[in-house]
Amino acid sequence: MSFSPSNLASSDSRSEGLEALLHLQRNAFQSDMSPSRNVRLERLNRLSRLIESHSNEFSAAISSDFGTRSLIEIRITETLVLQSGIRHAIRNLSRWMKVRRVSTALAYRPGKSRIMRQPLGVIGIISPWNYPLQLALAPLIGALAAGNRAMLKPSELTPAFSQALASAIAESFAPEEVSVVTGDASVGKLFASLPFDHLVFTGSTAVGREVAQAAAKNLTPVTLELGGKSPAIIDASCDLDGVIDRIAWGKLINAGQTCIAPDYMLVPRADVDRFVQRLRSSMSALYPRFRSNPDYSGIISERHLRRLRELVEDARARGAAVIELEPLESSVAPAGRQLAPTLLLNVSDDMRVMSEEIFGPILPIVPYDTLQQALAYINRRERPLALYWFGRNSAMREQVLAGTITGGVSINDTLMHIAQEGLPFGGVGASGQGHYHGEFGFRQFSKEKPVFIQSRFSGGGIIRPPYKPSIERVLTWLSRFT
Repeated sequence: MSFSPSNLASSDSRSEGLEALLHLQRNAFQSDMSPSRNVRLERLNRLSRLIESHSNEFSAAISSDFGTRSLIEIRITETLVLQSGIRHAIRNLSRWMKVRRVSTALAYRPGKSRIMRQPLGVIGIISPWNYPLQLALAPLIGALAAGNRAMLKPSELTPAFSQALASAIAESFAPEEVSVVTGDASVGKLFASLPFDHLVFTGSTAVGREVAQAAAKNLTPVTLELGGKSPAIIDASCDLDGVIDRIAWGKLINAGQTCIAPDYMLVPRADVDRFVQRLRSSMSALYPRFRSNPDYSGIISERHLRRLRELVEDARARGAAVIELEPLESSVAPAGRQLAPTLLLNVSDDMRVMSEEIFGPILPIVPYDTLQQALAYINRRERPLALYWFGRNSAMREQVLAGTITGGVSINDTLMHIAQEGLPFGGVGASGQGHYHGEFGFRQFSKEKPVFIQSRFSGGGIIRPPYKPSIERVLTWLSRFT
């Protein structure tokens, strides 16, 4: 079902329409609160077929919304990731659904303890514009595998894709199974205020706070996938030639509009010049030109493009050395909003670029003298969504892993941890809360119900009143075995 409450006359009407859709899904869920494995598999297979049959349409719509975005890049970062996630869920669904036996304390035997995973009900999913297909449907995989219904609200900044997704979902799913709600930011606020059984939001930290406050009024549990300033550390033991392309790719894929893109580099002071030289060469090899290059993404909107330019100019005015791979004035395609990479040296904390999440192809480079200094620099800031370390010294690697708290880590690469279905994806602190992907998504959208099954031979009567003089001996014995 495609539902566009923005077409309704008033805020009250839009709210009533959303509530009616939620009521429809909740009633459908209550008629089948424990969908069978076959039902869940059939829904996952339908989702897989939807992605496959509409992949070209989705890619064209996304590229249109961005002004230009590589169709190959969309396939790599969105379609293939989703197909991998669905296959993983299908292969493992039986194991995830099994009732699990857990130990029972000796004093309560022969009673038995179990954990039963049940679907929560209706899951709300608010997805962003930067990876509009992946970040709308990846949470949906976990929600459907766990046996839930779902309502999706894609970003208003990708209108062509949002409409394509709404139409595709309406073709493949009944409205009481999965529905897409389109509309502007006001619709998003109404959506976040609905009493879902769980709400997933992916986006900025600032908007995430508003979503969490709206959900809290209904005591709706939330998964917040936010962002922040994800650092990348070059260790003195690093083989730059072996990893430089991975750094350049991780920063420039989707023109840096990636929540886990390296936001700034920490580089040994003695290696800064060599690092800059190699990084410039790598970026230029990956993208021989940035203007009118079909492999290089455009910035999502003129407003975001203007903000990125303002970050560079603010840094320049405050004393940063600005290295442009192409002059800013000539790096924007007439219709593509393509912005060439910019490296920043001599940055300081008073610059906006060092306090705001960049979300674009701008990369500050911060020199450090000791690893302790680098870790202190990271830990003075809010906890990031991702951290990257490059080097061959395993002792230094373990020191970094133990000495930082972050959503996820890739060692000697960028972004790759998000593609592992066996790893949870999620932030910590200001970068988010909750996890999904693989079994972690299944569990996030399930209630793990504890169940104790009492035996007919229970000895519980010995601790019920009226208490006998022997109760003290009984309690002493129980204290040794409980």
